[in-house]
Amino acid sequence: MARFLDVWKQFPRNFWTANTMELLERLAWYGMFIMLANYLTGSKDTGALGFSQSQKALMMSTLAGLVYFLPILTGAIADRIGYKKVLITAYIILASGYFALASFKTFIPIYLSFIYLAVGAALFKPVISATISKSTNDETSSIGFGIFYMIVNIGAFIGPFLGAKLKVISYDYVFYLSSASILLNLVLVLIFFREPTHPSETNGNRAWKEVLAEAFRTIWIGMKDIRFMVFLVIIAGFWSMYNQLFYTFPVFIDQWVDLHRFYQDVYALSPTLAQWLGNGQGKIESEMLVNSDALFIVLFQVLVSSWVMRFKPLNSMIGGIFVSSIGIGLTMLTNQPFFMLMSILIFALGEMASSPKILEYIGKIAPADKVGLYMGFSYFPHFIGNILAGVLSGPVYEKMSDKYFLLNEELGKRNIDLPAISDSYTQNDFFIDAAQQMAMTPQELTDFLFLNYNPSSIWMVFTGIGMAAVVALIAYDRWIIPRQS
Repeated sequence: MARFLDVWKQFPRNFWTANTMELLERLAWYGMFIMLANYLTGSKDTGALGFSQSQKALMMSTLAGLVYFLPILTGAIADRIGYKKVLITAYIILASGYFALASFKTFIPIYLSFIYLAVGAALFKPVISATISKSTNDETSSIGFGIFYMIVNIGAFIGPFLGAKLKVISYDYVFYLSSASILLNLVLVLIFFREPTHPSETNGNRAWKEVLAEAFRTIWIGMKDIRFMVFLVIIAGFWSMYNQLFYTFPVFIDQWVDLHRFYQDVYALSPTLAQWLGNGQGKIESEMLVNSDALFIVLFQVLVSSWVMRFKPLNSMIGGIFVSSIGIGLTMLTNQPFFMLMSILIFALGEMASSPKILEYIGKIAPADKVGLYMGFSYFPHFIGNILAGVLSGPVYEKMSDKYFLLNEELGKRNIDLPAISDSYTQNDFFIDAAQQMAMTPQELTDFLFLNYNPSSIWMVFTGIGMAAVVALIAYDRWIIPRQS
C-alpha cells in the first residue's frame, strides 16, 4: 500500500485531467453504445427501430470499426499538430454527432451519422492514451494504466445506468446525455489541459497534405515492425470475444431472460435495490445486467492491477484472456440472471488483468518520438475485433440464437402462418400472436424455444475464439519474441 501511495503522488495534473475527460467521454459513449443493439433491433412499439440483427451488426461494426481503425492515422496527426487542437476538434464532432443520432430514425441517415461520430471518437482515443503514457514512467505505468482503466469503467458504468433510466422516457434522451457530456469535456480541455507533446515550430505552418503524407510514412514504419503487427492480430481475437458484451449480450438477455422475474427476485432481497435498478415498470433493463461488468471493474481494478504488476505484461494478458474466456463460456449454461452475474464477474476479472496490460505493453515498446503513432496502432485489434464481432453478432447470431428466427423455424414446422413484421405489426405483436397460436403464454414460448433450440450455444463460439487467442499468445511469447536469459 505504501508503494501504491508513493506512485500515486507522482502523477502530474495532465494525468488527472486526461482521466476526467476519459470518464466523461466513456459516459457518453457507453451510455449510447450499451443500449444500441436493443435500440436498433427492438420492437418499434417500444421506441426502438426494428432493424434486423444483420443490419444492427453492420451499423455497430462500422461505427466501432472506424473508431478503432482511424486512430492509426489520427494518432500520427496528433503527434504532428498537437494534442489540444485534436481534442477540441474531436469534441465538436462528437457533441454534434450524438445530437444528430437523436434526429434520425431510418437506416441511411443513422448509418452516415455513425460514420461522422466515428471520426470524432477516433480523433479522441489515441490522444488520451498517449497523454496517459507521457504522464507515467517505468515505475508508475502499471498502476497508472490500471487507474486509467478503472476511470474508463466508472464512465462506462455511470453512462449505461443513466441511459437505462432515460430510455424508458425516450431513447432520444440517451443521445442528449451523451452530447452534453462531450460539451463539458470541451470546457475542460480549454481550461485545464496542457500540451504534453511539443511539435516542432514548423509543424504549425505545414499544409495538411504534407502532414498527412508524413503520417502515412510513419504508419509504414509501424507496419514494418512485424512482431508488433503479429501481436496486434492475436489481440484482435480477444477483442472480438470481448465486444460480444455489447453486440450480443444485451440482445440475448432481452430475448431470453425474464427481466420482470429478475426484478421480483432482486425485490425479494432488497426492495430499495430493486427500485434503484428497475425501470419503474417492474423490470430491470438488460443494460443494467450487462453494466455489472463495469461495476466490477470500478470495484476491483486497482486491486487487480496492484496484484498483476508483479507479472510480465504478456503473462498477465495470457492469464486474463483465459479467465475471460471461461467467464463468457459459463453464460451458455443457463438463462438465469444471477448465474449470469457470476459469469460476468469471472469475465471482468480476466478483463482487468489483461486489457490495461495491452496498452502498457504497447506504451513500453513504442519509440519515444512515436508514442502517439503506436498508441494509434493499439486500436488496430479493436478494428479487426469489431468487424469480426459484427459478423458473429449478425448473421451467426441470427441463425443460431435470434428468437424471431428460431420462432419462424418452429412456426414453419407447425404450418402456422402469421403476417410479416412491419411498422404496424411489430415484433411484440408477432410474438404474442405466435404464442396464442401455440397455446402458450409469451414466457412459456420463450422457455420452449430456449430448451429446444439451445440459443446459448453461441457463447461456445466466443469461448473458442478467446482460447485460440490464449494459445496464440503463448506461441508468440515462446517463438516470436527473442528469448531473454
